[in-house]
Amino acid sequence: MAHDPRQSGRHHPAGGIPEALTRLDPGAASAPDRLRMAYVLPLRPDGDSGGAGLTGYLRELSRWVDVIVVDGSPPELFARHAAAWRGLVRHVPPDPALRGRNPAAVGVLTGVALAPHEHVVIAGDDVRYDLAGLRAVHGLLDRVDLVRPQDHVDPLPWHAWRGTGGTLLHRAFGGDRPGTLAVRRSTFLAMGGYDPDVPAENLELVRTVRAYGGATATPAWLYVRRLPSAGARRPAYDELARPGWLLAALAVLPAAAAALAARRPGLLLRAGVATVAVAEVGRRRAGGARVFPAHTTLAAPLWLLERGVGAWLAVGRRLRGGRPAPHARQAAHSTRALRRRLAERRPDDLVLWVETGAAPAPAPADRLPR
Repeated sequence: MAHDPRQSGRHHPAGGIPEALTRLDPGAASAPDRLRMAYVLPLRPDGDSGGAGLTGYLRELSRWVDVIVVDGSPPELFARHAAAWRGLVRHVPPDPALRGRNPAAVGVLTGVALAPHEHVVIAGDDVRYDLAGLRAVHGLLDRVDLVRPQDHVDPLPWHAWRGTGGTLLHRAFGGDRPGTLAVRRSTFLAMGGYDPDVPAENLELVRTVRAYGGATATPAWLYVRRLPSAGARRPAYDELARPGWLLAALAVLPAAAAALAARRPGLLLRAGVATVAVAEVGRRRAGGARVFPAHTTLAAPLWLLERGVGAWLAVGRRLRGGRPAPHARQAAHSTRALRRRLAERRPDDLVLWVETGAAPAPAPADRLPR
């Protein structure tokens, strides 16, 4: 397990999300044989996720943990979900006081505030935890503030197979991009949540916890299944928030062009073989061969080439004034920028900023976190 050493100096100021958001459901007490955990599932307003597959998963999940579905669906679809999930989960709309532009992040802010337990899993509608995975997360949250499990896609259509090649490369170099997270509710509330305007909300949450002084864990052995997406490729804008990966992606096309210009195609072949070998290291790390088929390492060169093209397109669009999303100047804030924000403002200022749309005044010295 990779463990973030930032455990000393963890802040525990009072405050956080407004009191109106933190009222607990009086009927949310868990049975003795259930895990004392909450599971927050935010649903975006731009798709119908309430099919039989999700309902069956929620039925199984509700036997183990308290589930909160924050549903941003239009009224008719919201009503259908409410009828299908009555008695299984706590089904609520996003809190109207929160005005963040990323609906998934607003759903997380709403759901974590309503959670009746200290340990909270955050997952989209494509994530499928089993009981063993939930128990592992529950145990890790006794020691850290945030857990980043390793997700894997099953089944593997073409686009998911190609994306898995990137997952293996990320694993070889320390950890994949988070697809599902788990947090301590007290830490989340005390730091004031996180910015719900950026599109890379999981990366933003991880960095906000670290900037706050919280401890994080990235257990490479903790595997959580995800269903394949509909097939839309993820843009390379998130690399703009990770300079190291951006530089690596930008180097791919020039290196390939240089090899071709020198009439040395063998260099490309050797580079491809080396990329597959690195991906194999990531596949075997922490028993990953159990969930990542051997053939997925062959997807790594294709993913790297695609990422190289995407990185140049993203940088070019950024230079022309484009944005990662219509409402966002950046995919996620840097840890340094978040640390400055947290040091200069009161613990509840992030949520106040979301509600009012204006940056608050600097905090008096006696209100700064210690």
